[in-house]
Amino acid sequence: VVGLVCGAALTGAAVAQVKGIDITAPAGPGGGYDQLARATQQVLQKEGLASGVQVSNVPGAGGTIGLAQFVTGKKRGNNLMVAGLGLVGAVLTNKASITLDQVTPLARLQGEYQPLVVAADSPIKTLNDLISKYKADPGSVSWGGFALGSPDHILSGLIVKAIGGDATKMNYIVAGAGGEMLAQVMGGHITVATGGLNEFAQQLESGKLRALAISSPERLPGINIPTLKEQGVDVELVNWRGLMAPREIRPADKKALEDAIGMMVKSAAWQDILKERGWVDSYMPSDQFAAFIKEEQVRIESLLKEAGLIK
Repeated sequence: VVGLVCGAALTGAAVAQVKGIDITAPAGPGGGYDQLARATQQVLQKEGLASGVQVSNVPGAGGTIGLAQFVTGKKRGNNLMVAGLGLVGAVLTNKASITLDQVTPLARLQGEYQPLVVAADSPIKTLNDLISKYKADPGSVSWGGFALGSPDHILSGLIVKAIGGDATKMNYIVAGAGGEMLAQVMGGHITVATGGLNEFAQQLESGKLRALAISSPERLPGINIPTLKEQGVDVELVNWRGLMAPREIRPADKKALEDAIGMMVKSAAWQDILKERGWVDSYMPSDQFAAFIKEEQVRIESLLKEAGLIK
């Protein structure tokens, strides 16, 4: 049952405050799912739209372990889970028995473009260097990223395919998210890695990593990274993320959460976070998001097949 009290006034109207929300980030700390969960926690509380918001990390199997716990868990109250393009892919590649058909899509929130990065001292200085190395000896290039079926895996596969390689034979290393991945790239244990732009932002700024390309359709404002397309590799990909609620959520509880999230995305605090992190505002309310996910399950299955990542 959602506890409601009168919350802070936003845009002049009193809003009902949701009490006690538990947000599951189905990955380790520092990655995109975790960042979105904590940004949501921060803004909901700052704007007085919710109180007692907790975040818990449940890493493993590309998010499918978190999804299984979320679906089968007996927690009462307002549980939400972060999900994204990667979870749709992970369900397919892991042939998971629990799928996104067993949750209620609540809101799509943001999208993020992905850079290809190498260690600062890597002999690979440009995308062309990487392509040449790959063409000379495909096995000598290790591609690092989050789980199988993740946007990182799909993007790496699409790039390999676009440069004439065989994605089924690429040397893809599951390197985790956030800090786990960074240590391996910066230590030179992985040739090249990809993930959300914001996961690498600090290291790119400090010069510990170098970006070779980004998966956006055109250059991002204020971000000096050339796109894959402008360098002759015809690939673009945006990783979307949003929030899921339990399948059996009561209509009144769903409405209260949806209203709170709807107010959150309009707030200056939320818009500032999007700008600061290079996130794309791709908010979509529950009904639209549910329809989008149905289409996305079909699209991602065909992307994974096209890249040769599933049969």
